[in-house]
Amino acid sequence: AALAHYADVIKRDLGIDVRGVPGAGAAGGLGMGLMVFLKAKLKPGIDVVIEAANLVADLKDADLVFTAEGRIDFQSAMGKVPTGVALKAKEFGIPVIALAGEVADDYRVVYEQGIDAVLSIAPGPISLSQSMAEAEKLITNAAESAMRLFLCKGKE
Repeated sequence: AALAHYADVIKRDLGIDVRGVPGAGAAGGLGMGLMVFLKAKLKPGIDVVIEAANLVADLKDADLVFTAEGRIDFQSAMGKVPTGVALKAKEFGIPVIALAGEVADDYRVVYEQGIDAVLSIAPGPISLSQSMAEAEKLITNAAESAMRLFLCKGKE
């Protein structure tokens, strides 16, 4: 209700309609304020990440892409980094594997957003504190297993 009121006041007083503008409501309306008062151009966060990481240049020579998130669930398909990276990789025809600390029951929707496989880094039931303490080892082991599977396709 507060953001809607904020948008109404901006339209009434400044003649600028910000309702429905992607990103305008982000961070409690910060996007709206930046756009209206500082003439900022709003960009989806994933576009900023892709540019900053120079991802397109790296994808040109890639055979496989790994991406990751702490928890992969239905929200992961809503413009988060893993699916943003996956969609960009698909422009180059590159398969994408997503690693996650936790894989929720509703994760399968990410397959519609360019991710080809989702793997948990946990070798079995472990606590969050154990997962955090051993994150580097767990991620390395999961990535190695995924790579071994990927490389099997080339063996005859």
